Amino acid sequence: MTEGPVHGTWEPGPATRWEDGFLSGNGHHGALLFGAPDDERVVVTHHTLVRPNGSEHARPPHLAAELPALQDRLLAGELDAAERFTDGRPLQWVQPFHPAFQIRLRRPRAATSGYRRSVDFTTGVLHTECEEWRGQVFVSRADDVIVQHVEAAADLVVSLDHRLPGAPHTLMVGQSIVRAADGALLTLRVRYPHSDRRYTGITLVVPTGGRTALVPPGARVTGAESVLLLTRVVRHTGELDTAPHAEALRDLVPEIETDTDPESGTEAESASDAYARLLDRHTSLHRAAYERVTLDLGADPAERALPGAQLLQRPDSPALLERLFAAGRYHLLSASGLFPPRLTGLWTGDWDTAWSGAFTNDANVNLQTASAACAALPEATAALASLIDRQLPDWQDNAREIFGARGAVAPPHSDGESGLTYHFNREYPLHLWTAGADWLLKPLVDHDETRGEQDPRTARALAEVALFYEDFLTRTDADGHLVVVPSYSPENRPAKASWGAINAAMDLSAARHALRTAAAYHPDKAEAWRALADRIPPHRINADGALAEWAWPGLDDTYDHRHLSHLYGVWPLDEITPYDTPDLARAAHRALELRGSENDSAHGHLHHALVAARLRDGERVAHALGQVLGGDFFHTSLMSAHYPNRNVYNADAAHTLPAVLVEMLVQSTPDRLVLLPAVPANCPRGELRGIRTRFGAELDLTWSPTEATAVLRPTRTHRVELRTSSGAEPLELVAGEDHVLRLEAW
Repeated sequence: MTEGPVHGTWEPGPATRWEDGFLSGNGHHGALLFGAPDDERVVVTHHTLVRPNGSEHARPPHLAAELPALQDRLLAGELDAAERFTDGRPLQWVQPFHPAFQIRLRRPRAATSGYRRSVDFTTGVLHTECEEWRGQVFVSRADDVIVQHVEAAADLVVSLDHRLPGAPHTLMVGQSIVRAADGALLTLRVRYPHSDRRYTGITLVVPTGGRTALVPPGARVTGAESVLLLTRVVRHTGELDTAPHAEALRDLVPEIETDTDPESGTEAESASDAYARLLDRHTSLHRAAYERVTLDLGADPAERALPGAQLLQRPDSPALLERLFAAGRYHLLSASGLFPPRLTGLWTGDWDTAWSGAFTNDANVNLQTASAACAALPEATAALASLIDRQLPDWQDNAREIFGARGAVAPPHSDGESGLTYHFNREYPLHLWTAGADWLLKPLVDHDETRGEQDPRTARALAEVALFYEDFLTRTDADGHLVVVPSYSPENRPAKASWGAINAAMDLSAARHALRTAAAYHPDKAEAWRALADRIPPHRINADGALAEWAWPGLDDTYDHRHLSHLYGVWPLDEITPYDTPDLARAAHRALELRGSENDSAHGHLHHALVAARLRDGERVAHALGQVLGGDFFHTSLMSAHYPNRNVYNADAAHTLPAVLVEMLVQSTPDRLVLLPAVPANCPRGELRGIRTRFGAELDLTWSPTEATAVLRPTRTHRVELRTSSGAEPLELVAGEDHVLRLEAW
């Protein structure tokens, strides 16, 4: 490739909708930049900001004593019995994620000629500019602060404004503005109604030159060469002493020039110098992470140069795939830190976030983090590992209260504070779902395999999941197999039956995988846990020749559904493959053929693509990708929507698409490498660099219609199987020695 893809995107006009605003983040704070030149806005978010709604006091339903009777009724054929397995409470969503406030920059005489806005994925910097001024925003990974810089700030009014769509009118809001050196310190205090929970935003305004006047609720800077703004959000209960937080912001720019007297002789840095220093500290961390993996599809340079809005109108363009791959990795990195990404990543401009903007664990978090291990974003894996480790005691409560078992059961939804399960209604009896822990732990296991070390946190969580299955799997069928009862296949139900059922395929695969994986981490328990896994029943193939969603007689499939939970054994697991279990793989492929898309959710289409890639069906991968790329799912920010026509701001497509592109090119297990299994026709050539394999080798891949080359850089000596379209052959890899593969046919 002679010229690489563009690592950023741009637009020639302002973002009039917050959904189109460009994004920056460090996994703690988020910044969303939009608005007209005369009223530019940065919406500030923080991963911890959730609005109390009563669920902060919710506990799991105490149902353990009723579980044996429920199991008896289900096994006796009472197929709606699980609908009464509840304590009668109404549906309770987790505390909803919300924005903090917006920083408003008003320019009374704003120039509009030459306007351009852009985002640089390699640095995380958002740019806006006209002929008369320039602005930059980034969120620092080094200093956990939102940094804004305005050059040629002839007349600028800065204020903090909590008034965003959906903000409750009952919020208790207080603001203050005080002089700070020759600048100003802005403070916004917000208290939730009927709660002692609060958050405070603090912005330090530091100009170079000019004059600053306090014009409540903000500050006006006139005649300055440049202005630097530093912002943080603090979540707290009770009153907050803001002085230490203001001092911490000032400590980030201790030598900045505030003296406007040119004869003062000071050598202190300007606001521009301070901005450059803060940016360098951040960029050294962000760029190193972002640039680990790159994708070049040899796109037309003219298309690569297009603004995002125009490129999105070319759904078949390799340049669009390049940019969305880069944007997806950028947004996933930016949203990962304190937590992994929420349904909205780390961003929203509206208090009414769909589905509470939760961490939704029955497809969404799982799909969004699917590329973390293979596409070298351990930051996302670490964020997920940290969240699981903090919530493991809650998972133990779920197992004890609902199932009367030791061990751990993951919740279907979380707000980041609680890992307790309390989400129930008739169509979503999510407290019956036991497979969630295995799916959430899968990226952590993949990460351990890539680096060749076992994280003790992952080992601890796996042991708890295995303990749960020891206690839960007590019922057997006529053949002596264990029975998963009750069982739930998110978010579907059998035909002519209720949602809570028996032996959902996902539950079977998850239980088997969790027990065998826990055994690999805990040799002292390996024999018992593997023996338990061996007693779990096999999958069932239905009358249509498809892998059945429920491996229990009388539970027939409902095909038109957005979730593909029953194909969990294909992806993300390696339980069903064309190489090891060809009969099951054919049945899984038939199930994929029969699956409808129901409401056209983005996550459904991309989940379909991931399964198709594992089954070596490039045409089906291309069709699923085409549904998303041609369905108007992406805003000009290159953040995505849940439904077509940019309906419901949601990060699923944005964060999952890189995983699809990797899976169609490279797949690995601890003992196998699969090259170019499902390449769509519109990607005939390209270069993918920096991929991590689960057998401990970094991989670069180039391909064309006639040949392909892979360079492996192993970190450990190991023998693996190479799979291509030509068949299988062994590879002997030696740690520290590059291994070059040349394929004439793939």
